[in-house]
Amino acid sequence: MSYPGDLLSDVELLKQLADLSDSISMDRFHAQDLVIETKPDATPVTDADRAVEKAIRDLLAKERPADLIVGEEFGSPDDIKPGTRYWVLDPIDGTKNFLRGVPIWATLIGLVHRDEKGVDTVIAGMVSSPALFRRWYAALGFGAFTEVNGGPSTQISVSQVKTLSDASISFSDLIGWGDRKVSYLNFMEKVWRVRGIGDFWSHMLVAEGAVDIAAEPTLALWDMAAVAIVVSEAGGRFSDLENNNGPFGKSGVSTNGHLHDQFIGALKP
Repeated sequence: MSYPGDLLSDVELLKQLADLSDSISMDRFHAQDLVIETKPDATPVTDADRAVEKAIRDLLAKERPADLIVGEEFGSPDDIKPGTRYWVLDPIDGTKNFLRGVPIWATLIGLVHRDEKGVDTVIAGMVSSPALFRRWYAALGFGAFTEVNGGPSTQISVSQVKTLSDASISFSDLIGWGDRKVSYLNFMEKVWRVRGIGDFWSHMLVAEGAVDIAAEPTLALWDMAAVAIVVSEAGGRFSDLENNNGPFGKSGVSTNGHLHDQFIGALKP
């Protein structure tokens, strides 16, 4: 595919955005005066969520003024035309962890290109988790990488586990599975190991080859865009529960690829 822009330059900008967001979010993590509100959808939001997204938007407006922005806290443009690039922001994925002092949270930044036919493709993504001293990023055709505690980049890849009896699965919780819940629980009994690690980290562990399957039944684009390209560039697969590839559905499934269809098939309602 072709798209406007310099992808390597975009990756460098992703790193700048991650540095910026990390400085803000870590300053507010464990803050005694953290402001917590409840959004109309009954999910929590903190002053840190809004501050991170605003800072990223401000820098993008300076560095990529022609690009559009889709963000969890400050909304989306009314129309994204074909031939357009847009950034997808989740300032703090894992807000409930963040406000309780649990270090499993991250800033997710994805870059999407909508081609002339109106088809969307994630072309780059960053998952930055400063409280875990880790970040993961990827760009289309370049592979997926991780950095630990500011150290050098290391390329990552998914596992080669091909049998359920050897597989490890991670999940966030059992809420929202509806008529798939019983099938999901039955599937868990067939694998080697089940852990409720949750949120972005489950998917990043799939990308690193430490976990083989991660799934969440209800997600938004900003929860998935950055995560999806890291998993796919690490050699895995990311789809929704209906097996549509990419992060543009309403749910998210990461696997090493070998177990993907088996998992999707087992959870058909």
